[in-house]
Amino acid sequence: MTFDGNLVFLILVFAAVFTAGQAAFGLFTVATQKRRLNARLKVAQKVDGVSALVLELRKQRGLNAAGEKTAGRLRWLSDLIVASGVAYNPRRAILYSVAAGVIGGIGVAVLTKNPVLFLAGALVFGVGGPFFYLKFMAGRRAKAIGVQLPQALEIIVRSLEAGHPVPTAISLVGREMVDPIGSEFGMAADEIAYGATLEQAVARMSERCQHPDIDLFAATVRLQEKAGGNLTGLLKLNANTVRERHKMRLKIKAASSEGRASAMILTSAPFISLGFITISSPHFYGDVIHEPFVKIGLGVLGTWMFIGNMVMRRMIDMRL
Repeated sequence: MTFDGNLVFLILVFAAVFTAGQAAFGLFTVATQKRRLNARLKVAQKVDGVSALVLELRKQRGLNAAGEKTAGRLRWLSDLIVASGVAYNPRRAILYSVAAGVIGGIGVAVLTKNPVLFLAGALVFGVGGPFFYLKFMAGRRAKAIGVQLPQALEIIVRSLEAGHPVPTAISLVGREMVDPIGSEFGMAADEIAYGATLEQAVARMSERCQHPDIDLFAATVRLQEKAGGNLTGLLKLNANTVRERHKMRLKIKAASSEGRASAMILTSAPFISLGFITISSPHFYGDVIHEPFVKIGLGVLGTWMFIGNMVMRRMIDMRL
């Protein structure tokens, strides 16, 4: 039996490249995790004292010096900014919105060859773009909080069983866990060190996160503060409840996946077909688009599609 030297050499080269790739991926993952862990500590390195740290963290989350949100008609926007976790800077936000509006308006005007639509494109991209970005970031942050919260509660339970006080257990989560749950518990620990009670700090964390599982944790702490009892046992039960709720959400998502896929396909198919026809044969609709009957028909079809989407959304929107 003879061995092919070239084949053996290629196998060794493949093994070396594969091992190097795994090593590089592992180093990148560890470095990314450390960078995420240290990201929320950069503020602490730049300021001196707990009071300055608390005020700076509140400012970056879009809160006032007292840790409260903006009141009045813009309360919904303040809730969205805080829930998204995006570092809030008014000047930078306005600059980004104006830039997105100008670029979007120019793009719409160039694509449609109609300068009149510049204002409409600027409004859509300058106002709608940041809004949907904040909605996306808030949804992603809420999803991550739901996944991380059981582990955070288990860390608190183990710390309490080791004899540590509650503020120390909460600060341990802020040091050991990645964002977003690490930042939230870290801010709660800083507020406790700043002079707030445990109930107040957890209640503010619940207001910032706007997540039902955090609300349950806050209710558990509030109940224990007022009625007494074994906090360790309550948090164990809380962690198990949150984990089971997360499993149920995944089951609901899997059960409604077919409906969501059908909704996306049925919604996108007409627009894809319209775009393909417009590019391949511009005169197919271009010669009749100005007819009143065609305009009325397209409006009726658009309205009917919108109603169908709302119905499908209600069918697949199962919340726990």
